[in-house]
Amino acid sequence: RQGKDSVLSVSFSYGQRHSVELLAAEKICAEWGVEHLVLDINCLSQITQSALLGNETDIIDEEGNVPNTLVEGRNGLMVRIASIHAVSLAAKIVYVGVIEVESANSGYRDCTRHYMDLMQVILRLDFGIPDFEIKTPVIHMTKCETMSFGYEMGVLPFLLENTITCYNGVTKQGCMECPACKLRNEGISQFLGIRPEVEFSYRDRV
Repeated sequence: RQGKDSVLSVSFSYGQRHSVELLAAEKICAEWGVEHLVLDINCLSQITQSALLGNETDIIDEEGNVPNTLVEGRNGLMVRIASIHAVSLAAKIVYVGVIEVESANSGYRDCTRHYMDLMQVILRLDFGIPDFEIKTPVIHMTKCETMSFGYEMGVLPFLLENTITCYNGVTKQGCMECPACKLRNEGISQFLGIRPEVEFSYRDRV
């Protein structure tokens, strides 16, 4: 199959700080006619601690320290589970939207290509499929570059209005205080310096 009919979008319910991101993923997939599956791994909150698990812990991001929003092993676990499902569907490719700028700015160790390369080796061994792939198409981009990519594809205004980054679950410009909002809005500001003609509902607030 080709096009959207060959794509399955997978989201995870893992006891995260808010469920708005799951609703956003559902809306985006419905808009684009892509099948969407939500898998439950809520056990994470029983075995590890993070400010992103539940919403009772204040977010702490101090320079020189890994922020308390890191969920250790989360991306690796999600990739493994998604890959198991992919293989059950006779698929051999999983796409992951991680970006190394998250590792550099937030200390997220599981947001690097090196990490995904190691995961890929293990999964190839697990499945006995030597050409199984984890693809990370935006891994080396800055936030600004991802927006330029979306602009070139003609989908940037839709993405800016409907995707969510904020750790506190605030849509559009977000809370403007958490590390995720600061990184996203900085990227938006840089992009607007290149493409000032792009319009979206909150451009004057970032």
